[in-house]
Amino acid sequence: MARFCTLIVNPVSGGYSRQRLAQVTAALEAGGLAPELLLTENAADAELFSRRICQEREEPFLIAVGGDGTVNGVINGLAAKKATLAVLPLGTANVLAKELGIISLEDAVARIARGTTRPLTVGLLEAGGVRRRFLLMAGIGVDGSIVRGVREREKRVIGKGAYLLSAARLLCDWERERLVVTAGGRRIECHSVVVCNAARYGGGFIFAPDAELFTPEFRVACITADTRSAYLRLALAVISGRVTENRDLVCFGAEELLVSGKKAVQADGDYCCDAPVRITANSGFARLVV
Repeated sequence: MARFCTLIVNPVSGGYSRQRLAQVTAALEAGGLAPELLLTENAADAELFSRRICQEREEPFLIAVGGDGTVNGVINGLAAKKATLAVLPLGTANVLAKELGIISLEDAVARIARGTTRPLTVGLLEAGGVRRRFLLMAGIGVDGSIVRGVREREKRVIGKGAYLLSAARLLCDWERERLVVTAGGRRIECHSVVVCNAARYGGGFIFAPDAELFTPEFRVACITADTRSAYLRLALAVISGRVTENRDLVCFGAEELLVSGKKAVQADGDYCCDAPVRITANSGFARLVV
């Protein structure tokens, strides 16, 4: 009997087309799967669909068809330690696919048909009444402020360029307030912090070489310097693949941390809340097709 799976599809992702979706569906059927299609109409639908499927099925198998934002929505609807997750990358950056070494849609379909999985760690952000999961990274400080400052009108017109405009506005209105990160007996004062559950950041750039989706802890990168020039040096180090040599980074592993201060927080590229925030690693949260 064919194994049932649910495709949660973002039809506005950059690589989507009806023809491509039909090809993917046919390939999954040929691989012994019985796919059901659910197309999102807004940003909240991926989470809602995911939660409903987990309530209705004993062994939910969900496939996120879109970019990393679609994957994040699905993650936030999953029931812990119950579901299997896979990705068919149709987004712009597709960081998760890069982490897994997926080179094409055909490769992704072949992996799904093969069915090899590993236990996945996800992060949980808690700030006031906000609870939000993330898969790739969470950033508090400069990158959180950049994401929060993106204007939807600009994003619709110029896409990723809207983030550059937001960054330019932030550079003109630079602040130097500090954060305090407390984890595992450490107490570090810094200007920004990035909590990495994956090695890559912002696409193909390696930011945390030791981070991995399947380990029970994060790699925490505290940016101690507070000047524009220091962030420029860090950006150049990331682009050149020499981030581990940057003197303004303090990196360590942690399963739980508290970030004190009053700065913006982004999770997987979307603004979600302001610090102070508690961040916890949930190991074995789901099975991820690899």
